[in-house]
Amino acid sequence: MSRPPQRGPRTPKPTSSSKRGGQAVRARQAAAARGERRPARSRDDGLGGDQVEGRRAVRELLAAGSRTVQRVLIASGQDPSEQLDEIEILCQGARVPLELVSRARLESLARTDSSQGVLALTRPIDPVDLDDLVYDVPGGLAPFLLVGAGITDPRNLGALLRSAECAGVNGIVLPRHRSARLSPTVAKTAAGAIEHLRFATVPGIPAGLERLSKLGVMTIGMAGEAKRSLFDLDLGNAPIALVLGEEERGLAPLVRRRCDELVSIPQFGEVESLNVSVAGAVAMYEVTRQRIAANR
Repeated sequence: MSRPPQRGPRTPKPTSSSKRGGQAVRARQAAAARGERRPARSRDDGLGGDQVEGRRAVRELLAAGSRTVQRVLIASGQDPSEQLDEIEILCQGARVPLELVSRARLESLARTDSSQGVLALTRPIDPVDLDDLVYDVPGGLAPFLLVGAGITDPRNLGALLRSAECAGVNGIVLPRHRSARLSPTVAKTAAGAIEHLRFATVPGIPAGLERLSKLGVMTIGMAGEAKRSLFDLDLGNAPIALVLGEEERGLAPLVRRRCDELVSIPQFGEVESLNVSVAGAVAMYEVTRQRIAANR
């Protein structure tokens, strides 16, 4: 399948800066000096991923070697650990500065509840074009995408990304607004999966789904009340994009209308619905199961 005509380059929207930016910087520096935790950023600054915390996540960041790492901080006074030894060896091999700092210093910089005594500062993750997720699939396989239609809980997003990487998903689609970014909490929960996934951002999910449909990708929305079961679809060799909605409200009405199929996961208990990260994991592995069966 050949590429359709490419759109012209998008002109990025200008961003505004606060007149009191200098005061905000000084306030954060003072808070860090007092040992207070720095709050998560609220402004839209891209996908994120520039700060990675947790031993497994930092180890994967260094092992993948796909991003420039400015430095790694390790808290002093920790018990010997094989993971810490690996991080030190990887830093040496990649010539990444490794700093031993006090635990108080590290915790003042951390943005997760438990950094496990390790923190890395790195280049943010750069998104790719949505079309590239469809056409540039490693191994010539059919595209297998996960679309997050407004997932705002960073732990849910991190858990989904971890499952996605393990299930063989080759691309993640996120909206530019009203979605969790690749924060330190997401990176830590994903346990390094963000280093092995490609991400595309779209101005709006409905337009993104319309584009995927035009590219020949079947968009499948997960909706608990849908009459059709996910297990009834033939997903063995088709280009697939699973669409997961907000934690509380699910898929927005316009997103539902843009999906090619709306399906549910059969439930037999009394609880109203599955957690979005659990439902996503089940759905992704059903696609994987059918793909394995179709290629035997």
